[in-house]
Amino acid sequence: MRFRIDLKIFLFLILFYVTKQIEIYTVIMFFAIIHELGHMVAGLLMGMKPEKLEIMPYGVSVSFKLMPKDYNRKIKKGNQLELKKILVALAGPITNFIIIAIVLQMNMNLVSTLMILYSNLVLILFNLLPIYPLDGGRMIKGILHIFLGKMKAEKYMNYISFVTLMIVTFVSSIAIYQLQNIAIFLVVLMLWVIFIREDRVYEKRNKMYHLIEKI
Repeated sequence: MRFRIDLKIFLFLILFYVTKQIEIYTVIMFFAIIHELGHMVAGLLMGMKPEKLEIMPYGVSVSFKLMPKDYNRKIKKGNQLELKKILVALAGPITNFIIIAIVLQMNMNLVSTLMILYSNLVLILFNLLPIYPLDGGRMIKGILHIFLGKMKAEKYMNYISFVTLMIVTFVSSIAIYQLQNIAIFLVVLMLWVIFIREDRVYEKRNKMYHLIEKI
């Protein structure tokens, strides 16, 4: 399995240190690693092989090597691989829910409890946003793929991601103005970077689909 660290994480560390938010950022990144371990365990249980682990400024990401045999196992108009992807994506937020449930049963001091609960709730809400390739986006895209096929799934997911990001940007702008919190700005900025990158990939695939249709 390949391992990669996005060097922008060091810029984030400096910014959060200067703004005195380094503690909460560190805690969130710690639980982000556990979140990603949830994905990895789910993938391994379903026979998927981890290919790359990447540490990024907004979390950790694990990708799996896709096996050709999985593409041939059909379920409705999609394939069983999409069902596996949906379950793997769901495993991350479920892991955070489990952590919250465990912490609520423990006799910890109030500050530590609130910090852990806050960190895991942030990870759940962030990852369940219907923006691809976040967990929420992966699940919706997988469901669309099963019922509508790959081409329509990518098209609709691209629209959903854009609309969601516009709403998140609007709400976040109000929150940034009210709270003066640079963390919110950085998160929204990273979401736009992710969307633009994925949108370029989608446009290239869309052109390829059109070329194939003309043949």
